[in-house]
Parts: sequence; C-alpha cells; structure tokens
Amino acid sequence: MAAENCDTCVNYVYDEDDECYYCLMDLDEDEMYRFLTGDQRECPYYRLDDEYGVVRHQL
Repeated sequence: MAAENCDTCVNYVYDEDDECYYCLMDLDEDEMYRFLTGDQRECPYYRLDDEYGVVRHQL
C-alpha cells in the first residue's frame, strides 16, 4: 500500500476535531503490519476519490 495513494483515496478523510487525516477502513493486525513494513503493493480498500466520475457516467 503506497502512502501516496492514500491522498487520493475516498476513504482518507479529514477530521476537523483532531485536525488530521484518517483512513476510514479499519485495518486488522495483519493488514496494518503489511502496511507498515511495505510488504503489500496496493491497498485492497483503495478507491479513487474522483468527483467527476459520476458526471462522466451520466453523459
């Protein structure tokens, strides 16, 4: 899971109370280990935050 992908993921949201970003997906212990060690190439929960995707679909 590349950290730079988190910035464009729909699951990566800003919390105004804590003033920081969080991933909405609740990773289990194994997934978190793979994330921290870089063993996993891509996140299974990644979804592109594409605001214009709906509009393109309607055309």
